[in-house]
Amino acid sequence: MILRPRQKLFVERSLTALKQHQNTLGVAPTGAGKTIMLSGVTGQWLAGEDAKACVLAHRDELTTQNEAKFRRVNPSVSTSVFDAQAKSWDGQATFAMVQTLGRDSNLKNMPTLDLLVIDEAHHAAAPTYRRIIDHVRDRNPKVAIFGVTATPNRGDKKGLRPIFSNVSDQITLAELISSGHLVPPRTFVIDVGTQGELSQVKRAADDFDMTAVDAIMNKAPITDAVIRHWKDKAHDRPTVVFCSTVNHARNVAEAFIAAGFSAELIHGELTTAERQAALGRFQSGESQIIVNVAVLTEGWDFPPTSCVILLRPSSYKSTLIQMIGRGLRTVDPNEHPGVTKSDCIVLDFGTSTLLHGSLEQDVNLDGHEGLGEAPQKECPGCGAMVPAATRECSLCGHVWERTESEGKVDLSDFIMSEIDLLKRSSFRWCDLFGDDAALMATGFEAWAGVFFLAGHWYGMGGGKKQPARLLAKGDRTVCLAAADDWLNEHETEDAANKSRKWLNQTVTAQQLRYLPPAYRKDFGLTRYQASCLLAFQFNKRDIQSRIFNAAERREAA
Repeated sequence: MILRPRQKLFVERSLTALKQHQNTLGVAPTGAGKTIMLSGVTGQWLAGEDAKACVLAHRDELTTQNEAKFRRVNPSVSTSVFDAQAKSWDGQATFAMVQTLGRDSNLKNMPTLDLLVIDEAHHAAAPTYRRIIDHVRDRNPKVAIFGVTATPNRGDKKGLRPIFSNVSDQITLAELISSGHLVPPRTFVIDVGTQGELSQVKRAADDFDMTAVDAIMNKAPITDAVIRHWKDKAHDRPTVVFCSTVNHARNVAEAFIAAGFSAELIHGELTTAERQAALGRFQSGESQIIVNVAVLTEGWDFPPTSCVILLRPSSYKSTLIQMIGRGLRTVDPNEHPGVTKSDCIVLDFGTSTLLHGSLEQDVNLDGHEGLGEAPQKECPGCGAMVPAATRECSLCGHVWERTESEGKVDLSDFIMSEIDLLKRSSFRWCDLFGDDAALMATGFEAWAGVFFLAGHWYGMGGGKKQPARLLAKGDRTVCLAAADDWLNEHETEDAANKSRKWLNQTVTAQQLRYLPPAYRKDFGLTRYQASCLLAFQFNKRDIQSRIFNAAERREAA
């Protein structure tokens, strides 16, 4: 398996910070491939050493998922699992469930560790985690501790500073949007006569005073205006709504239903069964809108969701990013046939985007990828070293206020330079017919392609043991990202290096035997180009069939 270029950089920066500080936290949102990067860091730390690592997770399914992905990234490193079913330290890397490992009897039998890795590291300040961390440090004061999370700021406001002294790297949503791994937001900041009042609401201990927000936003004329704007801009999209209080959410859901739309209500007072039933109706398409209060901010994803409505402000940029992120996931056409998603409409009726600026505010918009060490600054709140572009400290929650010179940028001005995956890929992409409408890349075990038909792009992948399958449809960048990830998943760095050598080698006689006669007169044809042409020729019928079927489903939808 091959890591994406940005994943490789994340791994390099994390390893550098670990060697310098003996601990570090990496921050990356959903879609960045946290488990893959975690595996890259752990595997390289263990490489060539007689060392022992433990990877912590807080659910059994995460423990098994992490081990499976780790083995794909590091096939030569032995692994074992320590959870309720299996309690083994035999592997060089052991994947443990926190609740099981944290028991006294299990801690006593834990071997001395050289590296402790904490998945979903925002949990690291919890007592169960601290018992394990303190025990590991007592056994080996020189142990390295690495954490990775998408949501570093905890709801209980317990900072991560006692565990981590620095943040090695932070991948932003904007980077993933520019690389095609998330869809872009189209954001509208809409004042329904409440922005002046909302700007005067005071912050409570961990956020704005939501009771005061309710008093401003929970009014029938305001809700009616919200629904009018939604009908104008996103009436046909699966939509998630974030409200200030349960009463506010209930009134909003009832207003949507009264307007003739199907809506669900989710909040913390519902039972697990009631929540699951409501989510099931939304995900099946029985309901179009799901209204919630602080339940779907993190840990929930339904990729077809393509509209986010913000009816509450957020004092933390991380919370804003979490809410908007619910609508930015790309869609797997095999899981959701007939669904095409190229963007997400964000309707902000509060003041969050005006307060925090655009999602891409913290990255370079000129199309240059940052390489090497990330510029850092010291947090005045806790003294931690964090990436220089950080607006909110991942360890203590300190917020750097925007200055007048930075202005007030809203997300309706979203401009992002597309990262050219054709140049950044580990494989060479060939323009099959010279019209930029059919691109192919190939390795030893797999092939991938992107194709343009009737105004839309389609990403395809297949291989020796993999039948052709549709990977993505819609935006060119999203399709390229999905196709490139397919190759990365099924090939190795060694295969990529060998295939690149074919770029300088002449087409072979064996290849010419299977190519159409016209190519036999192309004396500039390389072995790699011929390989791509043959991959297309051998799979042409399957490629065309799946693309035409997807196009028909699109038309039917």
